[in-house]
Parts: sequence; C-alpha cells; structure tokens
Amino acid sequence: MILWPISIMMVLHRSVILGVDGARTNDFRPVYLAAWRFLNDFPVYAENYDTVDPHYLYPPSGTLVMAPLATLDYEDARWVFIALSTIVLVLSAYLLVRLFGYGIGGWQMPAVLLFFFSTETVTNTLVFTNFNGFVLLGLLGFLLMLRGRHDWWAGVFIGLTIAVKPVLAPLLLLALLNRQWKAIIPAAVVPLALLVIAWPMGVDSADFVHRTLPYLSEVRDYYNSSIAGNGAYFGVADWLVLLLRAAFALMAVFSLWFLYRYYRRTDELLWLTVSSGVLLTTEFLVGSLGQGYYSMLLFPLLASVLLPGSPMRNWPAWLGVYGAFAFDSFYSDRWEAFGRMMEYNKVTMGWSLIMVAVFCSLLFRYLDLRKAGAAGPLLEEWPRRHRAAEDADAVGCDDPTPVTTVNG
Repeated sequence: MILWPISIMMVLHRSVILGVDGARTNDFRPVYLAAWRFLNDFPVYAENYDTVDPHYLYPPSGTLVMAPLATLDYEDARWVFIALSTIVLVLSAYLLVRLFGYGIGGWQMPAVLLFFFSTETVTNTLVFTNFNGFVLLGLLGFLLMLRGRHDWWAGVFIGLTIAVKPVLAPLLLLALLNRQWKAIIPAAVVPLALLVIAWPMGVDSADFVHRTLPYLSEVRDYYNSSIAGNGAYFGVADWLVLLLRAAFALMAVFSLWFLYRYYRRTDELLWLTVSSGVLLTTEFLVGSLGQGYYSMLLFPLLASVLLPGSPMRNWPAWLGVYGAFAFDSFYSDRWEAFGRMMEYNKVTMGWSLIMVAVFCSLLFRYLDLRKAGAAGPLLEEWPRRHRAAEDADAVGCDDPTPVTTVNG
C-alpha cells in the first residue's frame, strides 16, 4: 500500500512529464529521420560525424526494425515510442521480479518499479527517447529463458536486440558456458536474417560498413564514460589508459572464472546475474564507448543482492551504484571545477567501483579458501555451505545445519 502509489506516480512523472517534455539531447530524432529516409529511398548513413549531435548508428537490420515509426508524424511517433518504452520498462521490472521467484502481489514489484524510475538511466532513456528499454527487456527475457531451458526463445530475445544494438552480444558466452548451444543459433540467425532483408532495401547500406563502423571503433571524448573516453576528455596518458583497461579486463577474467567454477552448478541464478553484470560492466569500461544510461543493463546484478553469497553485499559496491545510477547532478556554481570533474567522472567511477567491489569480494573469498587449505571438491561445496550459514544467521541460529564435506 505504501510503495504502489509512489511507484505509479514516479512512472507517470518520468514518462508523461519528463519524457514528453524531452531535453536538448534527442536520441529519437536521428532514428526517426533514418527510418523516414530508409522508407523513401534516401541515404541513411550520410551524416557528418564531426559534430557532437546524436548520430544514427544502427545497422541496416536496426533500420528495418525502426522503419514502422516513420509511417507516423514525428511527434506522434515520438509519443508512441515513449509509451512503448514505458510499457517495456514496467514489463522488465516484472520479469526481473519473476527471475528471482517473486510475484506481482508482493512488495518486490513496486519496490523495483520505484528504484527503476528513480534512476538516471531509466529517466534519461525516456527523456532522450532511446532504445535502451527494449535492450533491457531482451536481457531479462534471455536470462529467464536460459534458466527455464527454453534455449531457442533465449536466442530470439537476445537476437532481436543484437539486430539493433549489439551491446548484449557478450552474454552469449553464458549460453556457451552453460552448454545451452541452441540459444546461439537464433541469436545469430535473427539479426542476420533481418540484415539480409534490409540490405538491398537501403540505398547506401554499404556505407554502414565504410563510414559508420569506423566511427564506432573510434574513442570519442564526449558523452563517453568508458575508461578510454574519460581519459581522452581529461587528457590522461595513453599508457595509463591502457593499463587501466587491462586491469579491469583481468578482474573480469578472474571473476568470471571463479563464478563459473564454484557457482554455475550450485547457484545458477547467482552465476547468471553476477556474470552478466561483470561482462557488461567490463564492456562499458574497457570498450570504446560507454554511455551512462547503459547502466540499466546492470539491474540483474544489483538484484543479486537478494541472494546469499552475492558479491554485491557490501557498501563499496553500492557507493558505485550511486555513481552509476543516481539522478543527482554535481555541477556547482561555488565549486565549478570540482563539480564539473565529479559530474563527468561519476559514471566511470561508479562502474569502476562496482567492478572492484565484485572482484575483491570474490578474490578474498578465494584467498580465504586457499588459506584454509581447501581442496577442489571442498571448494565446490563451499558456496552451498556459505549460503546455509548466511540463512542461519538471518533467522538467528548459532549453529547452521552442518554440511558433510570430503573431510567429514
């Protein structure tokens, strides 16, 4: 009763007021213009990439998916897209709740909605009117279908997002590691089929390869919270940028190995949600482009805090969440230089702190086991014993039910 009215009003405010009002940054306009040009046989990929305005960067398959929008007037199309995005975000909140085994009748659903729509990532997705809400839906559909062993549908969900934005492509590693090979087939076939259909329909489809892909591979120094983009803006030495990128890549390798080795069979939900968050955060930090509103794709990682043994159960991780998700602005009239530095660094520092917290949590866990002289079979038993201990602590037991190990 407390959470539902607040969360509903938050949804309405972010979509009807802030979303419809819009902002100076308008991600929808280049998409609409590209769709209109595509339907009317004009060049789609003839933009001037030297400007800092939002550019159209979707492949021809994404243009085909967006083309129906251009059958409406611009303002009508934008309102329809905001409405669809809001519905998709609410549905994503429901799927996240279902992923963790809860229903719509508990406190979890309105709490998730309230958290979703209080963040910068969801708010600016509606205000800037971009495709990220649909990517989040594809992510959650993919994780749900993988858990339910509906491999073909898992591939369809992620394949549709890859056709427009390939940001979720690294998550196919999870399907490979879990031996769910069938998910890879539709994940590749769906975007490829859409590309084959769209390619001859565009008058300049080849320019996506010759002009747009090279631009995407460049590190731009504006609206870019990746390590390379942040370094380019602040003039950080190339060797330090490379060192930081390598360090976070190595953190990800260890974290993914530890999670796969000791959690895939004992706690698949924890393995999926944390591993997906590690893969995506590493992509945002180490890749050439990471934008703040990509953070919404880390919602499953954040929700893993509900699970015993989650590496998100520490305060440094949530300080990082504040940096990556908070709607607060640090621009200051009194401390102009400091405020500007904080504003332009908050997402990069937030992602970095999340990664460091997850890595350190898993590393200390591993080192404790090594120090205790645990052998391989005992290590595999550890996550289950650790959860039993945490559950016992939660209900006030002094001695959780012992679990038999190789040492008896």
